[in-house]
Amino acid sequence: MKIFTAQQMRELDRLTVERCGIPYATLMEAAGSRVVEVIEREFGPLADKTVAILCGKGNNGGDGAVIARLLWMRGIQATVYLYGKIEDTQGEARSNFEALNQIASQQPGGNRFFAPLRIIEITTDDDAGVYDGSDIVIDALFGTGLKRSITGLHELAVKSMNHCKDPATLVSIDIPSGLSSDSEHAIGPHVKADLTVSFTGPKIGNVVAPACAANGKLVIANIGTPEWLFAEVNSQLNLLEAENIKTILDSSRRAAHAHKNAVGDVLLIAGSRGKTGAAALAAEAVLRSGTGLVTVATAQSALSLLVTQCLNEAMTEPLAETFDGAIAEEAIARALQLAQTRTALAIGPGLSSSEATTREFVREFVTQRSAPIVIDADGLNALAPWPDEIKGSDELPIIITPHPGEMARLMGKSNAEIVADRIGIAREFAVTHHVITVLKGSRSLIAAPDGQVYVNPTGNAGMATAGSGDVLTGSVAGLLAQRPQDALGATIAAVYLHGLAGDLAAQQMGQRSLIASDLIANLSAAILQVGGEAERGTPQSIIKI
Repeated sequence: MKIFTAQQMRELDRLTVERCGIPYATLMEAAGSRVVEVIEREFGPLADKTVAILCGKGNNGGDGAVIARLLWMRGIQATVYLYGKIEDTQGEARSNFEALNQIASQQPGGNRFFAPLRIIEITTDDDAGVYDGSDIVIDALFGTGLKRSITGLHELAVKSMNHCKDPATLVSIDIPSGLSSDSEHAIGPHVKADLTVSFTGPKIGNVVAPACAANGKLVIANIGTPEWLFAEVNSQLNLLEAENIKTILDSSRRAAHAHKNAVGDVLLIAGSRGKTGAAALAAEAVLRSGTGLVTVATAQSALSLLVTQCLNEAMTEPLAETFDGAIAEEAIARALQLAQTRTALAIGPGLSSSEATTREFVREFVTQRSAPIVIDADGLNALAPWPDEIKGSDELPIIITPHPGEMARLMGKSNAEIVADRIGIAREFAVTHHVITVLKGSRSLIAAPDGQVYVNPTGNAGMATAGSGDVLTGSVAGLLAQRPQDALGATIAAVYLHGLAGDLAAQQMGQRSLIASDLIANLSAAILQVGGEAERGTPQSIIKI
């Protein structure tokens, strides 16, 4: 699903009018109609409820005016609070406010078919907050065009809405007022909605963390713009959906005659003395992702403990080590030999990067590899700052999975600089170094070398636990081994399924108690949920009659 900026939405609306002959007034009517439809679906019959609609003077307020009229036509008591005067509104918004005002001024008392409709102009601080006690409060103050922090009367309106949630349900139109469509961060005071209905496609503030937390449940409503117009605005942001992942899984489904060597073979270089758990988690995730074979190569003195932690199905190989039990540079020849026949490689979990000889080993292995590779954790730290001469390619892709701190070290920036612009940072690194970049965190981002960025909607705060990243490394490597010709698709699927496994685990035990092995335990359920019945396998029947 494409994600749009405010400017791209304005362009899409213009193209819809010009190319499809759909007037702006019709788009506004459709927007209001879809919101009412969603509210009825989410909250059931509305006949006995009271609704307050807070409107700004722009098009978002015009949408609110349409909603009020449609609710009134259904016999629902609706009160519109316009922050400003009707005479200050323009265009389609003005027409809808004037229609409301005419209805409100002429409706006869005691009409059993229509509930009261009121429109109140709010121009002073003393008028704010009079909508307290409504069952549903609809936020139609600001839409996609907001670029600066709101102040004054509008700030009071936002604070009032956020404090009237008992018993009210708070619904925002397009985006919670106070958020910017174009920013992943809040730009000032903003509405914290229970439900947001956004039109045509999501905006950055709808779906990228941390701003997306203010949206509550997000519903994307089509108001008439055809999807074939989306290409005209060249959005490079995408929101992942389950259907995307199903398509990727379907394209790498096992043939009926498959054998273990035909469904992927991963070499995982991981672990060191005292850090074998990370290697064991990553290895199990490789296998649970569907790969036929995994070999864990680790420091020689760590091997005996690793064997007791790994699944029986995993193979192990010792590598030459330093005095402190990390892989040494002289292990490079053996590691490259082990890598020759593998369909995918992974390096980093529990590796240790404190010694120069280990860092040199990582650099040489990445440079001389002969297969696609996933780099994480100490593998990334060993390469920081990222060497300009190391670049991925379509034939030999590189996938990195840093958290913001690791990304900061790779780029020579501060952690604050990374967090301030995660989309821009991930895209810059991916394009510059031709590396598929997974910037981990709430709503992890996957940036491709062509500049496209994908937002992952799965996952939860319970996954902020030791080993979660190691499970992701194994999942990416496992799916990569099964489809080395599509490294981006494998990465996208792995990130989505990793987060979904976390969501399924949290549903069972809550977020607080979740640990990394719970992700692995739920990985198969995540694959089944997305992949459908075809993932379960269908026994072939032979019938004699």
